[in-house]
Amino acid sequence: MLLKHLQEKQKKLQQKSNFYTPSGLSVYFQQPLLNDDINVEKVVAKVEDVLPPHLRSEIEMIIFGQFKEFEERSLNAFYRDGALYVSNVQDSEEDLYDDLVHEISHSIEEAYGYDIYGDQKVKDEFLRKRKFMHDLLWAKGYKAPLSFFLETEYNKEFDMFLYEDIGYDKLSQLLTGLFVSAYAATSLREYFATAFVDYYLDPSHAGLKKISPELYKKISLLEKAGELDIDT
Repeated sequence: MLLKHLQEKQKKLQQKSNFYTPSGLSVYFQQPLLNDDINVEKVVAKVEDVLPPHLRSEIEMIIFGQFKEFEERSLNAFYRDGALYVSNVQDSEEDLYDDLVHEISHSIEEAYGYDIYGDQKVKDEFLRKRKFMHDLLWAKGYKAPLSFFLETEYNKEFDMFLYEDIGYDKLSQLLTGLFVSAYAATSLREYFATAFVDYYLDPSHAGLKKISPELYKKISLLEKAGELDIDT
């Protein structure tokens, strides 16, 4: 029993230590994770196993801790200048995996933005859904200007309308079958990011194909090639 206890203690100490992955990715703990049940090395290894190398090429470092952006922008992770900044407060390994893949998607936008959005197909698909969403919410008594729904960039006032006036739990029910998640409706970038995560959570891609076919096609092409030439 003592040996097992010492082994478990050593395992927890190791997972709080900085490390490099086999691909050279640096993982740094500005502050250790508060949840000792999460094996960070295991989660990061899963990310590197599931996502092709060219989709991880913009990421050089993962930094765990608490950052002012988390409070300023109500985030628990963000991407900037080759690094993923991730909250050291995580509920589970599944939540951490979701956060990492989600933020990697934003790094991909910088590298492949034109390939994703250049032909306007993803944008048009998003705006069609937003217009339908406007009509649906209006009919339910949740009234906001149509101009909100025609913006593709993040709008804090619109986000607060969704979060405070409606609530994401109720919004999720109303938008079932229209967006892969309620958060996908907040902006074009989050439309892409949530779909990217869904793509790597559901190997069949059945839901994404049905809900967002144009976006599914783009992500499928992203997965297959490091340098894209999308003419579809």
